[in-house]
Amino acid sequence: MERYTGFYIDKPYGNNVFSYEERENKRIFVPKLIEGTLDDVLVGENIVFNEIDEDVEIKAKGLKNLVQYKLNDKTIYVFDNHNHAFYFWNKSLKNNEFNKGCQLVHVDQHKDMREPENYDVDIENLDNVFNYTNQVLNVGNFIQPALKKGIFSNVIIIDSSYGFDIKVEGEYVLDIDLDIFSKDMDYIPYDFRVDKIKKLIEEAKVITIASSPYFIEQDHAIKVLKELFNCDIIK
Repeated sequence: MERYTGFYIDKPYGNNVFSYEERENKRIFVPKLIEGTLDDVLVGENIVFNEIDEDVEIKAKGLKNLVQYKLNDKTIYVFDNHNHAFYFWNKSLKNNEFNKGCQLVHVDQHKDMREPENYDVDIENLDNVFNYTNQVLNVGNFIQPALKKGIFSNVIIIDSSYGFDIKVEGEYVLDIDLDIFSKDMDYIPYDFRVDKIKKLIEEAKVITIASSPYFIEQDHAIKVLKELFNCDIIK
């Protein structure tokens, strides 16, 4: 049974908690998950992240659909808000697509290592994981639960030019936030970032990718996404 059927969050929890009382818009949308290809990763019309920045309410539109697809027997998930990675890690773990306790390689403009308000989740129960992902977690606190529950033994964070030089050895799941290509990260050469991530894609067991609508323009994020997967490594 697919849990991501397309729904609204209208209460102040999950990603809808940010500036909730001050905002005009009180609800955000979580798109439907479909099986497809990169061609199905499109910008949608719904607000998926809403925040007030310097007294301006920003209503960020996200993806039309969340997309799951297979490439050379590798499962790849593309979604907008990054906390959904927690659900997809658990789904892939249940499908035996990686070994519990392997490494997480997190490529992101942000570390996303905040603590959630609780760790009350049963990772053996995907319904429970789904509710926890959407009601407790948000874009900044989804990694710590994966470490606490032993999904991953450790996380390698790549959020700087130094980070890209870390040599990754052993089994890993690759987690990419496309905001690593936001304007704030332009001090790292574009081609350098693309080439390094392509190499990480080659050996990853599972790949989760966030388009992060609040942090990067979505058309640009999708363009970069397609470039990352247009390489000899995985054709």
